[in-house]
Amino acid sequence: MVRTPLTPWERERGERLGALLRAARGERSMVEVAAAAGLSAETLRKIETGRAPTPAFFTVAALAGTLGLSLDEVAVLATPAEPPPGTADDTGRGSAAA
Repeated sequence: MVRTPLTPWERERGERLGALLRAARGERSMVEVAAAAGLSAETLRKIETGRAPTPAFFTVAALAGTLGLSLDEVAVLATPAEPPPGTADDTGRGSAAA
């Protein structure tokens, strides 16, 4: 099965999510936070760097809980403005929160 390419909006959302998680992690090590969330450090690294821009909901929920963020905060802070109607990014795929 071929994966549908991400839109620029989806890529931006992934980058914003990664930056948010990195900032919330602060001085804690990537290994410490990943272990507390039940993830590998490699998975967290990919999310933080935007290389995994669409992580699973439960992955985001585990990280948010570990970092003391609510899912509402994550959704608001990681979600860019919707693309204008009729643009190439107006696919309907980008309406869900990270």
